[in-house]
Amino acid sequence: MKNKYTSRRNFLKTASMAIPSFSLAGKPIHFKICNLMEKDKEFDVIIVGGSYAGMSAAMALGRSLRSVLIIDSGKPCNRQTPHAHNIITQDGRTPKAISEAAKKQTLAYPTVAFASDLVTGVSRNERGFSVNTQSTQGIQARKILFATGVRDIMPDIKGFAECWGISILHCPYCHGYEVARQHLGILANGEVAFELCKLIQHWADKLTLFTNGKVALDAEQIRMIEKLDIEIVEKDIAELEQEAGQLKKVVFMDKSEYKVDAIFSRVAFEQHCKLPEELGCRQNEQGYIEVDIVEQPRICEKVGSYIFGVTTLHPYASPQPQQC
Repeated sequence: MKNKYTSRRNFLKTASMAIPSFSLAGKPIHFKICNLMEKDKEFDVIIVGGSYAGMSAAMALGRSLRSVLIIDSGKPCNRQTPHAHNIITQDGRTPKAISEAAKKQTLAYPTVAFASDLVTGVSRNERGFSVNTQSTQGIQARKILFATGVRDIMPDIKGFAECWGISILHCPYCHGYEVARQHLGILANGEVAFELCKLIQHWADKLTLFTNGKVALDAEQIRMIEKLDIEIVEKDIAELEQEAGQLKKVVFMDKSEYKVDAIFSRVAFEQHCKLPEELGCRQNEQGYIEVDIVEQPRICEKVGSYIFGVTTLHPYASPQPQQC
């Protein structure tokens, strides 16, 4: 019986070859300037989404002498985050600076072009795909790659959205060092709260779990959390008082207050772009686009489109999207 799994080495080798190959026939098209208003526009590949994943794919394709158009609406998930960390050679830079450097390097390849626009529709045709944007209709591509990422869904708590990515954080590996050895909080309940308590506790001098209502943990989980000297606060939260995104204190419905220096939390998310679903791609239970990873990495085989980045979940990715 054939083993349906692949080794990490083989997966990475296959994945690295998947983007430049694309099974495209014919002589590459060379150009330096893209004008979306030109007639009979056609590209080997259109990449929807021009952040880190989209730019990485575009560079690989540009180096493969493929004609590529990146279309990006300029609303990355991490746009509110002040600094990115844990990225070798880029530690401490702003996400915008990293993106601008990536764009400059990628667009140095003459067959790669960029358009600041919003893709509004994608359809199949005999030539491959037809792409509509807010400004232009009917841009043709033989292949399409979605690198659109996810959109975080903020909880209905006053002040949360303003603090997200600044003093309410998702990833301790990206931002834990900057708030380490302080009084930290966790805003979560149930299994997520239990896992975050175990994960965050060694970064904090003091750690408090805010469940925002009745605790949804079993007796053994509560015992383990208390053993870590983590206080559990079950009060309903009215507001996260903040100034320019910096958390000042937690205000409860009963008017009592609690001061912490930063909070870790996980939020719900949705696909930033609905077009893969409209084309026929399926989402898994976690909300990621389903792809055939083992046989042909990151392909939504039903419609022949490619999915890249945090839009999809693969065996070596974090189970949660990260804002860094």
